[in-house]
Amino acid sequence: MADKLSFNLVSPEKQLLSEDVDQVDVPGADGIFGVLPNHAPFMSTLAPGVVHVRNGGDENRIFVRGGFADVTPAGLTILAEEAIFVADLDAQEIARRIKDCEEDLSDSDTQPATLARAQAELAQLKELQAAL
Repeated sequence: MADKLSFNLVSPEKQLLSEDVDQVDVPGADGIFGVLPNHAPFMSTLAPGVVHVRNGGDENRIFVRGGFADVTPAGLTILAEEAIFVADLDAQEIARRIKDCEEDLSDSDTQPATLARAQAELAQLKELQAAL
């Protein structure tokens, strides 16, 4: 049997994945990197993007924002600030929320704190939309 990579993906809400896989491609702060079994140990911060988990002919795609990837002799662990399976994303809902945020930003009566929240939410929603 071929070597497998022990992979764990954890967000603050729950553990999303814990399985032995063939390969994981991770959006690191310095670019996307692939992790295979017996990879050299290292740590990286995460950039917003999609983690591709490959096992046999199957592939899971998970959008992550913020966090760390830690490769050790035991495997790969991703601690993500936010993690969502791409299959669970609703393109129409994301587009509607983007439109709402853009309207909030164009409203001249909006308070500075509300504007800042709308800008942050808009950036996050556009990251999700790009993942689709």
